[in-house]
Amino acid sequence: MATKSANLYARIEPEVKEQAESILSALGIPASNAINMFYKQIILQRGLPFDVKIPSTRPVDVSSLTEEQLNMELEKGYADLKAGRTRPASEVFADIRKDYNL
Repeated sequence: MATKSANLYARIEPEVKEQAESILSALGIPASNAINMFYKQIILQRGLPFDVKIPSTRPVDVSSLTEEQLNMELEKGYADLKAGRTRPASEVFADIRKDYNL
């Protein structure tokens, strides 16, 4: 194992630091180890180890729809169901959380 002697100084939002370090603490991972793992993944992936993108579409906010628009969305969903274009809810929610950083 290489000697850890390089320093990294970064300015980040205090709330982001606090939340991340709380999670890392619960996992038993010091922040310096997490940063080292992140850098190693950058090297292995030859880029960021996650997608950095703006989602092309947003989920429909049903609270802002008119009754007619809501009925149209429900019809689309029913047509998908009848055509077999379905996925388990757990997959859909996992994708939403990932895509919208929730």
